[in-house]
Amino acid sequence: MRPITKKAIYVIFAVVVVLLALGALPGLLKSGDPYYLTATAATPAGNATPFNASEVTGNRFPYTTAALERASAGEPGRSDPYWRGPVGFKGAFTHSPFDEENALNRQYPNASTDGGVYARHDGTVYRLTVVREAEG
Repeated sequence: MRPITKKAIYVIFAVVVVLLALGALPGLLKSGDPYYLTATAATPAGNATPFNASEVTGNRFPYTTAALERASAGEPGRSDPYWRGPVGFKGAFTHSPFDEENALNRQYPNASTDGGVYARHDGTVYRLTVVREAEG
């Protein structure tokens, strides 16, 4: 094998390793208190019309579906935690509850208010919001 070919293979291998590391690294970065998407039983504010939560899938909205599945009429549901990474690095590479809240606001504008997005799940209306709270 020619020396130039060996160098090219090493460079390609190094680029692949760096890209794989960048894909895995953001999930390991944690700073500050975690953020959660919460689903709290509520009466829609103003003229908000709750959307049917069965229209969203767990593949596209994992934080939303987790919060709704863990909620009951008496107890709020909470998604898995999400930590913002330092210097905004993580946000460019990972999916967050902020992304989901923004997507729901765009997809269901009639269900959105300043206080969150309203969803109907198993006959109960829930207000979906992103909250930051100390874990524990």
